[in-house]
Amino acid sequence: MNSQIVIQYRIVSPYASSEFLPKPQTEGAAGADLYACLPEPLLLQPQQRVRIPTGIAIEMPDNNCVGLIFARSGHAWRYGLGLPNGVGVIDSDYRGELQVLLQNFGDQPVSIQSGDRVAQIVFLPIFHAHWVLSASLSPTERGKGGFGSTGES
Repeated sequence: MNSQIVIQYRIVSPYASSEFLPKPQTEGAAGADLYACLPEPLLLQPQQRVRIPTGIAIEMPDNNCVGLIFARSGHAWRYGLGLPNGVGVIDSDYRGELQVLLQNFGDQPVSIQSGDRVAQIVFLPIFHAHWVLSASLSPTERGKGGFGSTGES
């Protein structure tokens, strides 16, 4: 099964470098690292959130694809860096510069340099929903049970 897609890109910043294009770090990596593209270093204070430009814009092959931006787990663990929106969604029709909304959830300032890996992007297929109003829904064992309804462990 071929699981590759073609992502076209443009460099949209004078601070971008072809050496810092998104790329997976290992053969089995699900995501491609996104790099900061900054005119000067940035000191991210505790609880501060910023948009980190990547210097690139992309085009996905069709509208059945989405790019999802996730935090890098090592940065989350070591420095408390994460995405305040949980996951960034890049729609297939977006053509602007990719930016990473990053927040320092830690208690120490963190320096971000141009060329630093700040997040990762994963591409997934999308199912477009056709919504149908229904008088009832099929029953399940869980039913209307919400958070914690299936047990504690």
